[in-house]
Amino acid sequence: MRFQLAAVLLAFCLGRAAFGQTETTIKFESANERGRVELNTRTGRITATNGVIASYSNLVLTAESASLDQTSGDITADGGVRIQMEDQLWTGEHIRFNFKTRQMSSDEFRTGKFPLFAAGAGLTADTTGHVYTARSSYITTDDVSEPFQKIRCSRLTIVPGKYIEARDAVVYLGDVPVFYFPYYYTRFDRRNYFWITPGYRTHFGAYLLGNYSWVASEQIEGRVHADYRSLRGFGGGLDTDLHLGRWGESTFKYYYLNDDDPTASSPGFTLPADRQRFEFTHLSAPYTNFTVRSTVAWFSDERLQHDFFESEHRRDPQPATFVQLEKLWPNFSLELYAQPRVNEFLETVERLPEVKLTAFRQQLGTLPVYYESESSVGWYHRRFAETNGVLTGLDYSAARADTFHQLTAPRTFFGWLNFTPRVGGRLSAYSDAGGPGGTNDEAYRGVFNTGAEISFKASRVWRGATNGWFDVDGLRHIVEPSVNYVFVPQPHPASSQLPAFDYTLPSLRLRPIEYPDFNSIDSIDSQNVLRLGLRNRLQTKRHGAVQDLLNWELYTDWRLNPDAGQTTFADLFSDLKFSPRDWITLESAVRYDLETGHFRLALHELTLSPNDRWSWGLAHWYVRDDLSGSPEALGEGNNLFRSTLFYRLNENWGFRASHFFEASTGRLEEQFYTIYRDLRSWTGALTLRVRDNLVGGDDITVALAFSLKAAPKYHLGEDAVSPERLLER
Repeated sequence: MRFQLAAVLLAFCLGRAAFGQTETTIKFESANERGRVELNTRTGRITATNGVIASYSNLVLTAESASLDQTSGDITADGGVRIQMEDQLWTGEHIRFNFKTRQMSSDEFRTGKFPLFAAGAGLTADTTGHVYTARSSYITTDDVSEPFQKIRCSRLTIVPGKYIEARDAVVYLGDVPVFYFPYYYTRFDRRNYFWITPGYRTHFGAYLLGNYSWVASEQIEGRVHADYRSLRGFGGGLDTDLHLGRWGESTFKYYYLNDDDPTASSPGFTLPADRQRFEFTHLSAPYTNFTVRSTVAWFSDERLQHDFFESEHRRDPQPATFVQLEKLWPNFSLELYAQPRVNEFLETVERLPEVKLTAFRQQLGTLPVYYESESSVGWYHRRFAETNGVLTGLDYSAARADTFHQLTAPRTFFGWLNFTPRVGGRLSAYSDAGGPGGTNDEAYRGVFNTGAEISFKASRVWRGATNGWFDVDGLRHIVEPSVNYVFVPQPHPASSQLPAFDYTLPSLRLRPIEYPDFNSIDSIDSQNVLRLGLRNRLQTKRHGAVQDLLNWELYTDWRLNPDAGQTTFADLFSDLKFSPRDWITLESAVRYDLETGHFRLALHELTLSPNDRWSWGLAHWYVRDDLSGSPEALGEGNNLFRSTLFYRLNENWGFRASHFFEASTGRLEEQFYTIYRDLRSWTGALTLRVRDNLVGGDDITVALAFSLKAAPKYHLGEDAVSPERLLER
């Protein structure tokens, strides 16, 4: 029978044998011109040789030869059989499959859905639950015929797209068995895996950090930590993640170490031998526009996180403990916030609790006037840190009620000039301050504020402007000047006569001058200020899209009535980002003291990334010493240079070097050198770090870290931003 005739006959016959709707008809055709298709008109059975393609709904089967029963939907396929079932692929040499029930059986098979793959023998299927079982099988993340790492098992259960379950499972590296699981469960989107980080550190000695991530069910998973440090002893812990559906996500973390030498990493501190931490986080939205957030972070001593969880300590050296409930409406929000202190060595303002009602900026009827407010009430307790048994201040507590209301009337004149006047008021009430540091009686304070902001935007386009070196194809200049005036008369009583719970802290940036953005309620003082700002942007076309060639902002405050200790003009701030090419970026943040002519802050960073073979980042961070002793003093400054160079030798090898040099002391504070190796399904990193601690000599660390590509240990680029992660679990 010629192929063309067969196609016509099959189209007619299969039209009568369709399952359900027309779009679910089984289509059966040759894969090439050499293919031969035969129809048995008596039995209705179709056979094909020399390549066949069969499809039904979202299933596609290809094979060298196949035989299809139109009535039942059964197909027997031989020779390079491939079944694409949505995003799950099955392969084998001889497979029996039913298009209608998806029942499958095969003597040998392979299947996979990135990043998890399996192979084995004796495959059968449960037609009702779409559950596939096999014997003498293995699971792997290696998408190759001979995987290096795999888990062999006597019985395997697969639910496509959901999970894999194994009995009598043994972990193999090559041909070497390394671990046994009587029962193993893993999901396609969350997998079980080991992390082992061997290394050496001056204060730890030789160490081995072990981490096993496990998945018990769709609702429960976690990590087990087992660590050994030759100079510090054994440590371990358990992390558990709960996926509770509408009730949110929760994480419990516990870690314990019986430290053989607690002060090795922290000389001068009095630390216990039993060192431990407990952390809990929860986030949920059980109802529409209702959110619950909670965090608990308890440490046995002030140096535990610094000594053993360095990357977390750098990211957040003073983790808070709080519970927050928030309900949102289109124009309002109501928040309940409770913040107790659980670590005596951290200074904390306890809020037990604080309730806040916020009215977002909203129009008053049809009037061209907008209203916003923020009101709060709570009990506050300022508790100073206790370090080595010494208090750093005298605690005090009080109740406070505060309410702020403001009206604004934004207008546009001449089609380009934006003018926004505002007027507002605040009333705060304080109870008698208690505690050893409480010296204030009951007090009430009113604050009046008014002002206006003026701004406009102007632009000009030069369509014919081109420059090859700067990659310029057309040029647009946008300029945005602004003036923001704020007037607040002297409030009574003064902030020095009130308990300070929300107070100003040292800051490298210029603080807000408007309310409610300025939220240091207890530090509010008189203001008669003009904030002057100028923003310039140069834009061009690159790769068919508009990009900023230059983005530069200048701003400062002109104090019409300076307070004691203030100058007429605040520091001049400059924020700049310059991209002369799409692979060259220069970022700058400068703070210049107009009174003394000194730079108080200078942050510059140049990034070069011309291709995926090499990149280089050079940064300079300068902060001038500020030892004035005022509450807002910045303290001791620095003059730090950082260089990070990455070079890819070839597809398998790469190298990264990072250096941190403190010019004020002439010290090379920290050095990182990392060699990367691509191991097909894994990546390996050998890292050397040398840190000059000033006290106690150099701290030297060498560590070997592995990361499974299917379940990366780090986020993309995280090892470059935080190279210390390569030294941890």
